[in-house]
Amino acid sequence: MILKLPTALTWMRILLIPVLVIVCYLPDSWILPEIRNWVAAGVFVLAAVTDWLDGYLARALGATSRFGAFLDPVADKLVVATALIILVNLERTEAVFAMIIIGREITISALREWMAQLGHIKSVAVAMVGKVKTAAQMVAITALLLYEQVLPYISTVWVGTIAMWIAVVLTIWSMFHYLRLALPFIREQEQKDSETK
Repeated sequence: MILKLPTALTWMRILLIPVLVIVCYLPDSWILPEIRNWVAAGVFVLAAVTDWLDGYLARALGATSRFGAFLDPVADKLVVATALIILVNLERTEAVFAMIIIGREITISALREWMAQLGHIKSVAVAMVGKVKTAAQMVAITALLLYEQVLPYISTVWVGTIAMWIAVVLTIWSMFHYLRLALPFIREQEQKDSETK
């Protein structure tokens, strides 16, 4: 079976994960810290671009598939979780931030899977708050991986820290937003389950 281009890009995003890890932990004797930061940020940006590109191509080429639809969000979450763990290990962000973001992703993924089984997946479709959260998250991770003073008055440390706070607030907000949307269906299902006992 020929691998569809969007799915191939998704696999490429997954393969970039070990590349990101290796780059971030190369010894200083092998690569200058500044260059390492730029390469790590570049790898993450490349992964983010493939995330946008595979979705665009899937729609434009009519190359959507059930497997691709499953793999795409899994790849996204693996890349983000890996980057967050790296940033915590490098002491560039707080562990609690990583726990909140990763915990939210697991919770909402499980919620969407359950809602799909009930036939109500559209009820928890991606909302604007989720898109803004993702944007803030990508800016934060990229800036904190770079961890450089790129312009005289702009530090990516400062930009990344502010963006991470925004991402965490929106992460909590979006999680409760999706849970609120799903609550009527949860109650309905609980009612049905109690009636069958």
